[in-house]
Amino acid sequence: LAPFWLHFRSLLEPFRNAPTPSQIRSCMGKLFDVHANHERQMKREKTSLREVDLPMLWILSPTASVPLLNGFKATLDKDGWSSRVYFLGDHLKTALVVIHQLPRTSETLWLRILGKGTVQKQAIAELAALPAEYPLRSNALLLLTNLQANLQTSKNLAQEDRELIMELSPLVLQWREEALQEGMRAERRAMMENLLRVRFGSLDDQLSAIIEPMLELPSEEFTRLLLQLSNLSREEVLARFSERFN
Repeated sequence: LAPFWLHFRSLLEPFRNAPTPSQIRSCMGKLFDVHANHERQMKREKTSLREVDLPMLWILSPTASVPLLNGFKATLDKDGWSSRVYFLGDHLKTALVVIHQLPRTSETLWLRILGKGTVQKQAIAELAALPAEYPLRSNALLLLTNLQANLQTSKNLAQEDRELIMELSPLVLQWREEALQEGMRAERRAMMENLLRVRFGSLDDQLSAIIEPMLELPSEEFTRLLLQLSNLSREEVLARFSERFN
């Protein structure tokens, strides 16, 4: 599914529940308005219009019925795409991604998070299990935090949405704790870089190399180091951390 994320110009229309034919037509109307604006701009600039330059519409839906797909003549298996991405006619520039039919792989995780019920719960559990350094994990947690906040402000929540709030709570707490720790670490790094630069006149490669080990110190030791730094020579600082961490 990698090409989906790399598509240069796209319109995304996510749906919490399966869209109706009218809603899909409404989305396509927006797409055609964008196309028309693009064509007018090309005419003003006296530039020829290429089909490849026109944006593609991606409708993200948890499910899609056979009558709905048939009604739009949506077909599978185009140019090696996922087996659950349905494309309308080439010139319509529209595709329907059926989230609940996607395979459970790391590539589809970011789409399955937008699903519902069991599919969404599985995706959330997979996200929680990812290592902190995994690409896009932090961004995904931030978006889920915003989703939980929006749900909590809504009135007359469905039982499914109440359950989703509960599912998200541990992740939200985890993200906030990680963000707090990352902020504290960034502050520590900036403080140490400034102190070393002021103490020794510059921050060369050797001094830069010992900053990371310094940040690993427990809070009490880190504070003690800050107080001692003005009395330590460059050689003493380098020797101390070379002995301790090498």
